[in-house]
Amino acid sequence: MSQAIAMTHEPPGRHQSRIAAASGWIGSALEYYDFFIYATAASLVFPQTFFPSSNPTVAIVASLATYGVGYVARPIGAIVLGHWGDRHGRKNVMLVCLFLMGLSTMLVGLLPTYQQAGVLAPVLLVTLRLIQGFAVAGEISGASSMILEHAPFGRRGYFASFTLQGVQAGQILAAAVFLPLSYALSKEAFMSWGWRVPFLLSVVVLIAGYVIRREVDETPAFSEEQAHREVPKTPVIDAVTNHGADMLRVACMALMNVIPVVATIFGAAYAVQPGYGVGLDKTVYLWIPVVGNIVAVIVIPFVGDLSDRIGRRPPIIVGSLAAGLLSFGYLYAISIRSVPLAFFFSILMWGIVYQGYNAVFPSFYPELFPTRARVSGMAIAQNVGTMLTALLPAAFAAIAPPGSGNVPLTVGACAFGVTIVSALAAYSARETHRIHLNDLGERGAVPVDKVEYDRLRREIASAAS
Repeated sequence: MSQAIAMTHEPPGRHQSRIAAASGWIGSALEYYDFFIYATAASLVFPQTFFPSSNPTVAIVASLATYGVGYVARPIGAIVLGHWGDRHGRKNVMLVCLFLMGLSTMLVGLLPTYQQAGVLAPVLLVTLRLIQGFAVAGEISGASSMILEHAPFGRRGYFASFTLQGVQAGQILAAAVFLPLSYALSKEAFMSWGWRVPFLLSVVVLIAGYVIRREVDETPAFSEEQAHREVPKTPVIDAVTNHGADMLRVACMALMNVIPVVATIFGAAYAVQPGYGVGLDKTVYLWIPVVGNIVAVIVIPFVGDLSDRIGRRPPIIVGSLAAGLLSFGYLYAISIRSVPLAFFFSILMWGIVYQGYNAVFPSFYPELFPTRARVSGMAIAQNVGTMLTALLPAAFAAIAPPGSGNVPLTVGACAFGVTIVSALAAYSARETHRIHLNDLGERGAVPVDKVEYDRLRREIASAAS
């Protein structure tokens, strides 16, 4: 009998780990395709389509502000979806996220323009963006928790990194969908109806994502918590009350979202919007994030594997500070209209260095929390941090408006300051890539309850054997 019980508590096999990683990768790629086609359109299309103005600064700030609105809804979504994920399972919350995101994105492609419906058009756009932000709030935390809880002990960094590899692939797909349209259509046709095509294609995303995710099994860790009735009625309160310090650290580390903001949102507006006068071709600029993300997809699993060897904190700290410094060079390359230099800095800052943070946080964040409050703790803290950085594109456009001659220095300094905060938060956190048996004893290095304690002991013993 005891042998049978021990066998049921063994960590899942490598085959199960790969299935979970593949599901997380594909689901994240599909869902973040939806999220980032909005980001692309907000920089390239929406200032003229939904926010026409004789003042180009007003149009750019208004459009980029709607991008930030999606992040304003994320803490609310994190509370609701985090609770759902910790109470009803990782699989269920990921299906909910997928349906909300797919439907809201598809509806953006059906919206009337400002010329057709007046002020109702931007109101509807903002409403759908709020639903998008609500939906995406539970995606990374749910997918990361699922992969982490299926992964073999000692390889969690590698397997969990596939969540963010999927996110980067979704960004590649989002930009790549716009590229053939910008080549094939005239400017008038693209601005009139061509931009709608990527949004309407979300129906394909929705169907494919559902087919994939319905086949995923719930994680053994969550199932065990349910069997022992250890899941609290309000995981959100449990996370805030017992793990508030780690939630604060995660929120500060999540400020690293400033780098993709600079690379793909403000950078796009700075490069192509007429008000700034840089005048890079839209088609040429769209290739910059595509190439950077292709490099990121290649780099991410290697960095995740590295974090299993040397720890989670070193890659995050180095990646944060180095990416912040490189933002100066990236914006300077745009300002002098040097496409080769912009490609170089994009690949270095976004494709390589930033992945020191990006590839590691899907394992680091959930490891800071016990199973019973894992999705809630990670989702709320991470989305608070990303919400703050998502307001930066409009802030950057306000403090470095069209006609300003110091855009690279002003925006670069702000970005670097934010990455310093992220690096300090990572430095203050405990290391999680290796847990020894004595960490589960009286020292209390790992804040867990009895169920978590017993599970970790089994996993460590199994890995050691």
